[in-house]
Amino acid sequence: MADENQAERQKRKMQKLKEKVDQHIEACDQEKGVMILLTGDGKGKSSSAFGMVVRSLGYGYKVGVVQFIKGEQLSGEELYLRDHCPQVDFYQMGTGFTWDTQDRDADIAAAQTTWKVVEPMLSDPSYHLVIIDELTYMLSYKYLDESMVTKALSNRPPSQSVVVTGRGGGNSLKDIADTVSEIKDIKHAYQSNIKARKGVDY
Repeated sequence: MADENQAERQKRKMQKLKEKVDQHIEACDQEKGVMILLTGDGKGKSSSAFGMVVRSLGYGYKVGVVQFIKGEQLSGEELYLRDHCPQVDFYQMGTGFTWDTQDRDADIAAAQTTWKVVEPMLSDPSYHLVIIDELTYMLSYKYLDESMVTKALSNRPPSQSVVVTGRGGGNSLKDIADTVSEIKDIKHAYQSNIKARKGVDY
């Protein structure tokens, strides 16, 4: 008898939950591209973005990927996309991390050159998804003009979605984003002197 009562309570609980979920789904009546900001000090921001690349490719969509900062060490994502996914336009700034270059003027020039690759993508409706990896650093370090960046992101084609990743970057990106996820660093193998692993970390 107790088991039957518990089962009935569970059933009613799930029915109410389903009704609530269905109401939320029905209320979502806008069809448009979204801007997603993946930020925070935790690991997995770029990996999440590349998951969305694979998701878009599954539907046959055209994708653009531009990476700021990264580039000296080839990543598994780059190797795979370049070799197997002609519908992905992939570009890396190629200077490595700013603490490696130690040349602010060169970093600014590289960032501005890379932004010239991003801008046409953000105005081209044939791109279903554009990934702008590590863009937030370019705003934090003031390598790119913030108003120029937010204007381009806000004025992209209505059907285009964009994912921006990186730590920091101020509130301007959060203000214009439709979805903001903050990834928190609780524990990292690097802190235990474990090397970055090919196929997992890069």
